[in-house]
Amino acid sequence: MKLIKTEEAEGCVLCHDITQIIPGVTKDAVFRKGHVVKAEDIPTLLSVGKENLYVWENQEGMLHENEAAEILRQVCQGSFMEASEPKEGKIELTAQINGLLKVSRDKLESLNAMGEIVIASRHGDFPVKKGDKIAGMRVVPLVIEEKKMGRAQAACEGETIFDILPFICRRAGIVTTGNEVYYGRIEDKFTPVVEEKLGEFGIEAIGHTVCSDDPEMVEKAIQEWLAKDVDMVVCTGGMSVDPDDRTPLAIRNVSDQVITYGAPVLPGAMFMLAYAKGIPVVGLPGCVMYAKRTVFDLVLPRLAAGERLACEDFTSLGEGGLCLSCPVCTYPNCGFGK
Repeated sequence: MKLIKTEEAEGCVLCHDITQIIPGVTKDAVFRKGHVVKAEDIPTLLSVGKENLYVWENQEGMLHENEAAEILRQVCQGSFMEASEPKEGKIELTAQINGLLKVSRDKLESLNAMGEIVIASRHGDFPVKKGDKIAGMRVVPLVIEEKKMGRAQAACEGETIFDILPFICRRAGIVTTGNEVYYGRIEDKFTPVVEEKLGEFGIEAIGHTVCSDDPEMVEKAIQEWLAKDVDMVVCTGGMSVDPDDRTPLAIRNVSDQVITYGAPVLPGAMFMLAYAKGIPVVGLPGCVMYAKRTVFDLVLPRLAAGERLACEDFTSLGEGGLCLSCPVCTYPNCGFGK
């Protein structure tokens, strides 16, 4: 850094905060370290007693932290998000819509591993709401090698690290199974829970069919809903290994591909997902009816965003897949599913 007269500081980068004190009103930095001095800033600097300033000398091949943050914004900012102006070398991304946050974890780790680059975000594969903060990014030093920022850009291969997928699933049919409900022995308390959860993502349950434990009846009900152009079919009840629970058989019979029957998540181990002509058919275990949060809460946002899930999407849920059933549920601000 070098010492220069304030009147000559236009375009220079401050090396330290400049504090303004107005008795009884404020004592705060009027300009922060890293600020690029503009012509209109000079009278203010003089008014706070700064006749001289320490500034960074411009060096060829080096970028100011705000310039570096802008490069990080370019490689981070995907669809449906907006960026803040650089402040103290940092840029933040905010969601413009309700949707599912996707994170390219390999690229995120690759850039953070370069050193002097910091990108912090919320967890991917979780829903976000309009106005939610998505990520923040900056470089650690006040100036950084231009070549390093070029390597960061190259590492992303023209793709962004973050993206938001809008929720596109709109219509669902519900199939309620079980002799105890079909014959009126107990009240169906499962369907209202499912309708509420679907509604969190703008999905309308356009109706539901009540079936006995006869797999052929369940199979027919699923096929009827598929024929009504729904985006999802949700089956409740009959998902355990008891001999009377035949819903998994019905789901298998109507599906082109079974992704999983069972998930390393508690509650929710007996969860099932299959696809019939591209439409997800979901089998929900009984825990969804009474537990505050289950595997369904981890999977539903991704289905609502139109993602086609694979087996590995479930096997990776084991770490973090244990809900602690806290007396006061703070999900998703907890470790469940992370």
